[in-house]
Amino acid sequence: MRIEALDHVGLPVSDVDRSIEWYQRVLGLERAFEDAWGTYPAVLVANGTGVALFPTDEPITPSEWGSLAHVGFRVSAQGYVDARDELEAAGIEFRERDHHAAWSLYIRDPDSHMVEISTYEPLA
Repeated sequence: MRIEALDHVGLPVSDVDRSIEWYQRVLGLERAFEDAWGTYPAVLVANGTGVALFPTDEPITPSEWGSLAHVGFRVSAQGYVDARDELEAAGIEFRERDHHAAWSLYIRDPDSHMVEISTYEPLA
């Protein structure tokens, strides 16, 4: 077996339209396969990788800031700085961590799933 790349992470969401809007507005992801699948699942991607949002009526356990379960996206060093500036300007709560090999921003989506934005490039 030769895996090429991670395709998507499936997430349960309580309100698909709200989550679609958030992933588009905050992360800049684009809809994919909408003609074929509509909103089941709602797939949002950047460069072929992203999330598949599945509506659920089941309770969703919110992630805490220290939670290990998360969805991680990679950006360039400049993309990281831009993301941090955009989050601050939008008033979106985030946490920042220096992981020595990487810098990461952590935010929570509307259902409190943890989303990480990381760069492995040195920050100026």
